[in-house]
Amino acid sequence: MESNFFNIAEHTINISFTDTKVNNMGLLPSFAPFRCTFENHSSLLFKLTVDDTLQPAKDRQLIRRFDTGNGDTSVYKLSDGGYQYIIKDIFNRECCLLICRNHFSECRCALNGDWTMRSFGLNDALMLIFAFAGARHHTLLIHASCVGYGEWAFPFTAKSGTGKSTHSSLWMKHLEGTELINDDNPIIRISDDNTPYLYGSPWSGKTPCYRNVKRRLGAVVQIERALKNSIERMPVVQAFATLLPACSSMKWDEELYDHLCQSLSSIIATTPIYTLHCLPDEEAAQVCFQEITSITREK
Repeated sequence: MESNFFNIAEHTINISFTDTKVNNMGLLPSFAPFRCTFENHSSLLFKLTVDDTLQPAKDRQLIRRFDTGNGDTSVYKLSDGGYQYIIKDIFNRECCLLICRNHFSECRCALNGDWTMRSFGLNDALMLIFAFAGARHHTLLIHASCVGYGEWAFPFTAKSGTGKSTHSSLWMKHLEGTELINDDNPIIRISDDNTPYLYGSPWSGKTPCYRNVKRRLGAVVQIERALKNSIERMPVVQAFATLLPACSSMKWDEELYDHLCQSLSSIIATTPIYTLHCLPDEEAAQVCFQEITSITREK
């Protein structure tokens, strides 16, 4: 068995392959910057074993099917309290069978199809496990495009196709010193002293930006298209309602959902949340930059 360790948002995870002829680290090129050595297995966030002999659980109950944007995923509750997932790609092909037990700390999966299907299924499975295992450790996987400026990170959220990546590009083009941290799924983790930090991740959508970096979370900005550029800080209730859909969660699991809501409340209490009404132009980047960096200068 081949065993591999990775450090993501200062959590260590283990990925093992029972047979490396078909399934191996070649399926996960985006994980290379996060590879680490590790000996204290008791402190792992989770372990995933890739084993194509895995069979679906018989004692299961379908909870729901949901569209990830890249395909459908079916979720089943198991009699022992664990979960089973069937992950399909955009062509409705079954790519991965995933079974998770013990609060997502111990997981197994079986992959199917060609290299593209197996890579997609394994990446989706790992992203799902990380989001749900991390929720119990004040860690959130958020759907956003995120830039870094100095010691700070600024994630931009929006409905699909509204312009998250476009706004990040405007910052990098017009604001010297800006860097892209992640273009689709950065991670926010709250430290023991209640300070939120943002991390790069191995999942970055269509933009290959897989950076093992850490920055202090400066502000979160919701992008909305408008005919004029302006920015306003959200009140607490609106901020919560805006951030909640951007986070990976399972609302049907009360314990996980409670952890998520607690973490969001902590972030909102320490971090300004904004709405940017904007055009896709340089002025929008300047308006946003002037407002949200002024807040960080006060910290």
